[in-house]
Amino acid sequence: MLENWVVMPTCLPLVRRRCHACGAGHFRASGKFRVNAHHKLLDVWLLVLCTGCGDTAKLTVLERANVRSVRADLLDRLHANDLGLTAELLQDPVVRRRNRIALDWDGAWRLDTGGSDHLDQEVIDIAVRFAARIPVRPVRLIAEGCGLSRAEVEGLVTEGKLVSTVRLNARLSDDFTFTLKR
Repeated sequence: MLENWVVMPTCLPLVRRRCHACGAGHFRASGKFRVNAHHKLLDVWLLVLCTGCGDTAKLTVLERANVRSVRADLLDRLHANDLGLTAELLQDPVVRRRNRIALDWDGAWRLDTGGSDHLDQEVIDIAVRFAARIPVRPVRLIAEGCGLSRAEVEGLVTEGKLVSTVRLNARLSDDFTFTLKR
C-alpha cells in the first residue's frame, strides 16, 4: 500500500540577502507591498525587514508595467497586502532572479506523515509531495518520518533496503517516491 507524506510550509521563509545598513544576511517578508503609479505605469515592490536592524528593503515585483497589463485581481491582492500573494511571489523564480535573492527554509516547514502505524510493515512504499518548493534532502525527510538517524538511513541505502529513483543525498524540491524494506 502506498503511503503519502507531505512537506508543507509552516511560515514564510527568510530571504537571504545582505543588509546594507548592518551587514546581516537575512530579511523576513513583512507581507506588505508598495505600489507606485507613474501616470499609466506601475512599480510594485515587496517590502522585507532586516532580521538584524529592522531596516526595510524592497524586492522588485513589477517595474514600469502598463496599468492595463496588470490583472485586476492581482492589483486588488497587492493593495490588500495579501499574505498568500507574498508566499507565491517569494516562490517565483523570476522574482528571485531579478532581485538576486535565495530563500532560507530552516524551521519554516514540517513533514506530515499521517501517523506512524505504517512503520511496522515489512515493505513500505511512500510518495512524498511538496506543498511548496522547499529544498530538502530526502535522507533528512526519511529519517524524520521513520524516526531514524540520518546515518541509519544512509546505511539502509548502502544495504539496498531503501530504494528510490532520485538521489537521496542531494537537495530536492520535487515530488518523489521511495521503497523501504525492513
